[in-house]
Amino acid sequence: MKRRAFAVALGLTVAVVGMTACGSGGSSAGGDSGTIHVLVYGDASNKVEKQLVETFNKTSKVKAVLDTIPGADYQPKLNTIINTPQAPDVFFNWGGGSIQPYVKSDLLLPLDDMIAADPGLKSNFLPSVFNTAVIDGKSYGIPMRGTQPVLLFNNKKVLADAGLSVPKTWDDLLNAVRVLKAKGVTPFALGGGDQWPTLMWYEYVFDRVAGPELFQKALSGDKSAWESEDAKKALGMLKQLVDAGAFGSNFDSVKFTDGGSPALLAKGKAAFELMGSWEYATQQDASPDFAKGDLGYSSFPSIAGGKGDPANVVGNTNNFYSVLKKSKHPEAAAAFLKLMYSDEFVKAQLAIGNLPTTTGTEQFLGTAANPDYSKYQYDLVKAAPSFQLSWDQAYPPAANTPIHTAVQQFLNGKLDVNGFIKAMQALPAS
Repeated sequence: MKRRAFAVALGLTVAVVGMTACGSGGSSAGGDSGTIHVLVYGDASNKVEKQLVETFNKTSKVKAVLDTIPGADYQPKLNTIINTPQAPDVFFNWGGGSIQPYVKSDLLLPLDDMIAADPGLKSNFLPSVFNTAVIDGKSYGIPMRGTQPVLLFNNKKVLADAGLSVPKTWDDLLNAVRVLKAKGVTPFALGGGDQWPTLMWYEYVFDRVAGPELFQKALSGDKSAWESEDAKKALGMLKQLVDAGAFGSNFDSVKFTDGGSPALLAKGKAAFELMGSWEYATQQDASPDFAKGDLGYSSFPSIAGGKGDPANVVGNTNNFYSVLKKSKHPEAAAAFLKLMYSDEFVKAQLAIGNLPTTTGTEQFLGTAANPDYSKYQYDLVKAAPSFQLSWDQAYPPAANTPIHTAVQQFLNGKLDVNGFIKAMQALPAS
């Protein structure tokens, strides 16, 4: 899954039915129909979700029904039905801020009792990932699908032609900008027109300069974090990149979502792109020869004197399944969630290019669509002292537009440092 979109529409598709549903998108959460409804983001990964539902229904007395909502409509539709009779029993989310409003409204079932009965629901997942869905000390989500760290992708041929290697430090990165600009190559492709790709730069630079504590402090409601010296230093370094021409001059006119920024990388017009791990699948689809031969990847460079561990990563830690408190069949929901650490689940996800975060994933990496790439990501996430959830997923959905606007306007010069600080301090409370 790529990122998220927020166009409002109300279509719901019942993809797999174990027993007759209570109408389109009907649910057992508000009544007992002998089924549990599992609601997921509608995309190519539904192939695996259909398979797991079929596996569950072979042995369960309570049958599962898989409902899908097209990805662009998922979050607004979920918000519309979450507190109605059409609410699902189990639903897909991103953890963090994406479920926090539901926790505050007392709609979700804490999963701690399930975990006490089956410790594997927690112990079979990487801790840095599992904890993304822990809110106020209680667990509200079980990892599903896979992890999506943000990586620094590169065009290996462009780097070789310029005599450059992958930057390991911020100074290496700035040197690469100078060398590439002199050769007429845009150093970093940036889909600024989508705004969220720009946010990835902030997430990493703030992490490397200040460590993950600054953002966690801000997220907890301490607005002073945004005006700290570390925050101002990070903003200064981002401005330094823009002034050096790191992103070219028209980055706000380029998008990832229409294939613009990936094409710049594949065609050698740019040397790098900072993007989520789905960049690989994007290139495999649009530019398969480039993906096979010249697409490289690395972690984000270290920053000298920074407080953040160079092994830290940012991105979408994982997708999760959460359970509604009013479900009539929590035992069946728990049995369904157990499948999320099964060998069948892991192998099926790897086969379509996803990277599950179970502790057993490693033994199956050789079966992945691209074993080397999957192993690189797995090792990166496993070793990460901190895996910071994307800012626009850590905050509640109401903060998304203000965050995206602020990061875009600071980078394109429409906001100064003080303007950015004020915009972030005005974010809705988490």
